[in-house]
Amino acid sequence: MAFSSAVMSFPRSLSLLLLTFSSYTAAQSNTTSDKASLGAWGPVIQFPVIPAGAFVVSEKPRSTRLLLFSAFKEQTFGYGGAKTQFADYNTETGVVSQRTISNTQHEMFCPGISAMQDGRVIITGGSDAARASIFDPSTNSFVSAPNMTMARGYQASVTLSSGKVFTIGGSWSGGVRTKDGEIYDPATNEWTKLPGALVKGALTEDIEVDKRDNHMWFFGWRDNSVFQAGPSRQMNWYSAAGTGSVQAAGTRDAEDAMCGIFVMYDALRGKILTAGGSTYYHNVEPNNRANHITIGAPGSAPIVERLPSMAFPRAFANAVVLPTGHVLITGGQTLSRAFTDENSTLVPELFDPKNMTFRPLTPMVTPRNYHSTSLLLADGRVFTGGGGLCYDPNNFCPDIKSDHPDGEIFSPPYLFNADGSNAQRPVIMGLSTDSSSSGDSVKAGGSITVTVDKPQADLTFAMLRAGTNTHSVNTDQRRVPMEDVQMNGSQYVLSVPNDYGIMIPGDWFVFVISGQGTPSVAQTVTVAL
Repeated sequence: MAFSSAVMSFPRSLSLLLLTFSSYTAAQSNTTSDKASLGAWGPVIQFPVIPAGAFVVSEKPRSTRLLLFSAFKEQTFGYGGAKTQFADYNTETGVVSQRTISNTQHEMFCPGISAMQDGRVIITGGSDAARASIFDPSTNSFVSAPNMTMARGYQASVTLSSGKVFTIGGSWSGGVRTKDGEIYDPATNEWTKLPGALVKGALTEDIEVDKRDNHMWFFGWRDNSVFQAGPSRQMNWYSAAGTGSVQAAGTRDAEDAMCGIFVMYDALRGKILTAGGSTYYHNVEPNNRANHITIGAPGSAPIVERLPSMAFPRAFANAVVLPTGHVLITGGQTLSRAFTDENSTLVPELFDPKNMTFRPLTPMVTPRNYHSTSLLLADGRVFTGGGGLCYDPNNFCPDIKSDHPDGEIFSPPYLFNADGSNAQRPVIMGLSTDSSSSGDSVKAGGSITVTVDKPQADLTFAMLRAGTNTHSVNTDQRRVPMEDVQMNGSQYVLSVPNDYGIMIPGDWFVFVISGQGTPSVAQTVTVAL
């Protein structure tokens, strides 16, 4: 299919809104009647830390907590501070508590983050560049993992179809050198070098050498493979089998796109959205271009198609896939200047996978740029927070006012009726699987039985993998539409795709979606090996 690459046009009222809010003047709320088309932001939530990193805590039957973290201090990072400041945020009760993690001797600032099969989260590198720490939700505590085989910071990591974790690059800390791939095996608690997984073909052409191997756009796929969609214009297929390998997969675009957005909104069909980003990490104008990528068998040539552009160029933005397959893009700047609120874009955009276009939504109150985060919540809302977190506010930072130890929650338009009232959600009354009567876990190829309050023929279902986020990177999130569904009264039997490349092991949100597009509050199911 072919798409126009022109910037989309807006009605005059929306064009005025875009111009007003792109210059960093935000409305505090939109009118009631706007909510069904533009969505709504909740109040600003104060945290004891700047959430430069965040992840969903594994819980059953549903996830209600986020762990948010900064660096060795709440609002300042160091280089090897040997501890990390966290905030524990309950998204249902609103309760926030602070905790300092020092037992792992790890400043988890600018790391890789990956959610593993059993709900644990591994955080690698960063300021303490070789270290790795694991959060265990069963004990609500952190433990040390073995050090990586080389020091890394600004690297991305990704969970594979086997449940192992792959990482590569990361020259922001630990020295500038060739940082080829390695893999962590949670079964043996060991890291193994992958000398064949070469980083060279995935480098950008940044003028800062330590930024060329940063923040890669990874998608775990079949047979221990990884598709790398960016930020380099060159795409690659990596394999973590044996000693590792890499195969060039063509170009995504004519330019690199550091700190752009990437998300797999339909894993069943290998469909990926990418947009924005800049040729260099700092002090350049990003682009507003969007590309659609479809991947198939590992090693095969992806299909890349140019889409209509976003309304705004963005660097340091975040993207979250919603239960309906839409993608919410928040924050970012029209000039990639870290630690500032200059040139902030406060107007979010919503990508519609049906017509492949973007439309503007209600502006947020607070700029969310470098060191901001965004995650899907189990109730279908979206958390976004952070920004700033500079090294030395008294001497180095351009603008201390750009530090944002806070967050906001966005309610997408699908949560509202036309008059602005809350839309009626489907309700999950019970959930079980062919592996677990409690519904705690399911295997790829298994089945999930969902009991709803009001059975309807037009209900649809989707599973979305729980996310992690730092530096615009969320390699854990993806959406799988459930298309093999059998209805029996108030019960619906969902057949889970028999492919761990699609159903990456780990925690997934199970959503029921009404005929009007309103999602239920999700229940959490672990896809187990």
